[in-house]
Amino acid sequence: MHDVTSALEYWPSPPPWGWTADDLDHLPSDGPNGEPGFFKHVELIDGALVFMSPQKRFHERVISGLRYGLNTQVPAHLITITQMDVKLGHRTRPCPDVLVIDTAADHDDRTFYTPDEVHLVVEVVSPESEDRDRKSKPPRYAEAGIVHFWRVEAKDGRPVVYVYELDPATKAYALTGIHHGKLSVPVPFQIDIDLDELPR
Repeated sequence: MHDVTSALEYWPSPPPWGWTADDLDHLPSDGPNGEPGFFKHVELIDGALVFMSPQKRFHERVISGLRYGLNTQVPAHLITITQMDVKLGHRTRPCPDVLVIDTAADHDDRTFYTPDEVHLVVEVVSPESEDRDRKSKPPRYAEAGIVHFWRVEAKDGRPVVYVYELDPATKAYALTGIHHGKLSVPVPFQIDIDLDELPR
């Protein structure tokens, strides 16, 4: 059994045995050379640590606006949270921008959620995350059985929401709508959000 301390001896290369989802709970707050907050915003994709760059205001505004909008409409057995990990497997633990989870799973000591507790995942695309949010993460969310996935992109400074639903036959996401200005969908619950008037 290897620990994070021995893994960091190989830094910046990954350890020979690779990073695991559980390692994220044991990473120090500072970097291997004392960099403050070095591991604060990191996720694990296929065994590779991915460092997320600082957010732009659009990214933060959409995340907080969607959380507010969803939480005003979500049924009591669900709750909307932001930027918490989902453990998809031994070597994959992404950190989606917005999640709708079971209220029963909402405990302050949690560091991640499991796919069976997650009803919706939302990724807000930024320039540095474009490939991950469009290509890498969605198939992994689908393989894990998360039924609803949204991808949000900026067009002329306004959010556009691409809504996907899991096809049970193919175990892949199918695009069910592209929403400009107003988002109105009946699943995972009735949702109506004015995208152009998200709370600032």
